Amino acid sequence: MLTSLKQEKFMLLALIAAIAAYPLEHWMLHSGQMVALLAGVVLIAFIVVASMRVAHHAEQLAEKVGDPYGTMILTLAAVLVEVVILAIMMSNEPSPTLVRDTIYSAVMLDINGILGLAALMGGIKHGEQSYNDDSARTYSVMILTAMGVSMVVPEFIPEADWKIYSAFTIGAMVVLYTLFLRMQVGPHSYFFSYSYPEKRRKKLPEEEQAPPVNLAFSIGTLVFGVIVIGALAEVMSKTLDLGLEGTGAPPVITAIVVAAISAAPEILTALRAALANRMQSVVNIALGASLSTVILTVPVMEAMALYTGQPFQMAMTPVQTVMVFITLIVSAINLNDGETNAIEGMTHFVLFATFIMLSLLGL
Repeated sequence: MLTSLKQEKFMLLALIAAIAAYPLEHWMLHSGQMVALLAGVVLIAFIVVASMRVAHHAEQLAEKVGDPYGTMILTLAAVLVEVVILAIMMSNEPSPTLVRDTIYSAVMLDINGILGLAALMGGIKHGEQSYNDDSARTYSVMILTAMGVSMVVPEFIPEADWKIYSAFTIGAMVVLYTLFLRMQVGPHSYFFSYSYPEKRRKKLPEEEQAPPVNLAFSIGTLVFGVIVIGALAEVMSKTLDLGLEGTGAPPVITAIVVAAISAAPEILTALRAALANRMQSVVNIALGASLSTVILTVPVMEAMALYTGQPFQMAMTPVQTVMVFITLIVSAINLNDGETNAIEGMTHFVLFATFIMLSLLGL
C-alpha cells in the first residue's frame, strides 16, 4: 500500500492543491489580474499532472485488456476529463462558443498534432510504418458524419427550432456511438487491431519484471483522479477567466487549453507507440480520441443546453469548417494505404501549425 501511495505522489500533490485552492480562491480573485493569471497557470499544471496519472491507469487497464478495448479505455478517459472540465467551466461562466471551439481544437490537436508528430517522428526512425487501414477509414467517415451533423448543419437551423434539432443531435450521436461501439468490440474488432511481427525479447529477472496490474486500484485511482481534476477546474476556470480578461487574448485560447489538458497524456502515449513502431496504436489513439470527443461531448453538452434553456453556438465558423474538411481530406488520402511515413506526418503537422497561427490571429 505504501508503495502504491509513493507511485501516486503527483496525484496526492494535485489533491493537496485542490484542497488549498478553495480557501485561497477569494484571495486569488481579489489580488489583481496577474495573481489570478499565475494561479490559473499553476492550477492548469496540477490538472495536467492529475490527468497524466488518470491516463497512466487507463493505459494499465488498456494493456490488461488489449486492443481495441485498450485504446478505447484510454480515449474515453481523456474525453471524460474534457467533459468534466467543460461542464464546470460552462456552469461558472457560460460561453456560447466554448464547447464548439474546444471540440474543434481537440480534433485539430488529435489528428494534426498527435498523429502528425507521431507519424513524422516514427517515419524518421522506422521509415514506413504499417497499420490496419480499415480502422483509419472507419474512424474518418465517422468523424466526418458526426462533425457534419453536429457542427456544420446547425448553421442552417432556424433559431426557433434549436431545441428540436438539439434533441435530434443527441439521439443521432448516441445511435452512432452505440453502433460504432458494437462494431469496435464485436464482429468487426479486427478492424482496429494489427498483427505485428513477434520480436524475441530477453526474459528479465523476476525482480525486474513489471508488477501485475491491480485492476481495482487502477479503476479507483482513475475515478478519484477525475474528481480531483473537477475540483481543480472549478477554481481554475474562474482565475483563468479573470487573468485573461482585457488582455486581448483570442477567445479560442481557453478552448485550446481545455483540449490540450485532455490530450496531454495521449500525446506521450502516441509518441511512445510511434517510436516503438506500433502505428496502429497511434491511429487508434488519435482518430479514436477525435471521434470520442465529438460523439460523446456533443450529446452531454447539448443535454446541458436543453436543461438550462441556453443554446450553445455549435455551428463552426467558415475558417473552422475549411480547416476540418482539409484535415479530413488529407487524412483520408494519407491513411488509405495501410502505411504512414514522415512526409505524411509533416503534412498533418503543417496543418496543426496553421491551426495555431489562425487561433493566434483570432480566426
